[in-house]
Amino acid sequence: MNSHKHFKIYKPYGMLSQFASNSSKQQRKRFLGELAEFPENTMPIGRLDEKSEGLLLLTTDGKLSNFINSSGIEKEYYALVDGAISQEKIEELKKGVEIGFDGKKYQTKACKASKILESPDFPERSKKIRDMRHGPVSWISITLTEGKFRQVRKMTSAIGFPTLRLVRVRVGDILLENAQVGSVTSITINLP
Repeated sequence: MNSHKHFKIYKPYGMLSQFASNSSKQQRKRFLGELAEFPENTMPIGRLDEKSEGLLLLTTDGKLSNFINSSGIEKEYYALVDGAISQEKIEELKKGVEIGFDGKKYQTKACKASKILESPDFPERSKKIRDMRHGPVSWISITLTEGKFRQVRKMTSAIGFPTLRLVRVRVGDILLENAQVGSVTSITINLP
């Protein structure tokens, strides 16, 4: 009998994907422990940076965490980018683009990407972002099987469309769906 616990949360903008920090610089930051009481040894599966939001999985199972992080499981993101993106630029994303990673140039793997025609119905973000009144913006979907530090943001910048808002909506077959910001749900994760 597997006694591990798994959770999905809608990580809010402005929160770190960790439970605490010993860094004096981070004492005023917000941490996952604010959202709920989690069992001992709970860890995030992957991370979302402080300015990103959306689906974050947590588990007490280190093997599961390692498997999801290293097995090429798809992670889908919706990005609001600055400007009216063209299909040509979407195709560039699909083929992979050159970004900086660890001080070196890195060619991202081919991925799935598409323009989202209807604005997604996400909750309003706690910190306002630039919108259509200040010039055109576009929502796009990017699905990756890798996860370098700030990869989606670096990819959209590399093609000339900086990311204004980034929301992870899917990890494998687990969906963010209609979760409320900061919500914590106990889930079952079945490995292939």
